[in-house]
Amino acid sequence: MNVSRIALTGGLAASTVLLLAGTASAHVSVQPEGTAAKGGYATVNVKVPNERDDAATTKVEVNFPTDHPLVSVMPQAVPGWSAEVTKSKLAKPLEMHGQKISEAVSKVTWTAEGAKDERGIRPGSFQQFPLSLGQLPENTDQLVLKAIQTYDDKDVVRWIEEQKPGAEEPESPAPVLTLTDAEGGAHTDDKAAAKETKAASDTPSAASASDTTARVLGIVGIVVGVAGVAFGVLAGRRRTA
Repeated sequence: MNVSRIALTGGLAASTVLLLAGTASAHVSVQPEGTAAKGGYATVNVKVPNERDDAATTKVEVNFPTDHPLVSVMPQAVPGWSAEVTKSKLAKPLEMHGQKISEAVSKVTWTAEGAKDERGIRPGSFQQFPLSLGQLPENTDQLVLKAIQTYDDKDVVRWIEEQKPGAEEPESPAPVLTLTDAEGGAHTDDKAAAKETKAASDTPSAASASDTTARVLGIVGIVVGVAGVAFGVLAGRRRTA
């Protein structure tokens, strides 16, 4: 009897731990994490799970930081959803690729379409919203993308709490895109260019090869000419004799 009670208690405890773990991890996030290189472009997914069992998510809004503005944010088409990109004026214009940029993307809003009983993110499921981002900033290690999730019963969940260093994860953490130092990009291109230059210098060029061929043919022609002259002289001597 005691053994059964212990087993039952252990099973309930394990179930509780799994339930809490599942609840804690079910929040809006950016996937994949930590693979976007500073100063480059990246394609990421905003992953939105449905935490409710009696309502569907019908609207998702992702806000972009104004202190590290992104000039280009392009959403990929998602079946059953419409996407709207909102831009805002910058307090201080940016210069990029020789052009002055006075506005940047401030948010992207996805709205579910279709029949009321079928649209949106249904209970027990999630949806990914792909985004192409660029040019990523070089002076920060992360971008905090605060998100707002709206259900069809008008309930709103604000994923806007920023993680404090050394503190526990907040109840409604904001999605974070971690930026890494660029191992590739311009530096890799420079190395590749250097290798190509070295390979080109080690390999004879087409002009050099052609010049060498011409010289060989010229020498062959001279030899053939000399042989012809010698043959003519010998033939003449035989006729005279």
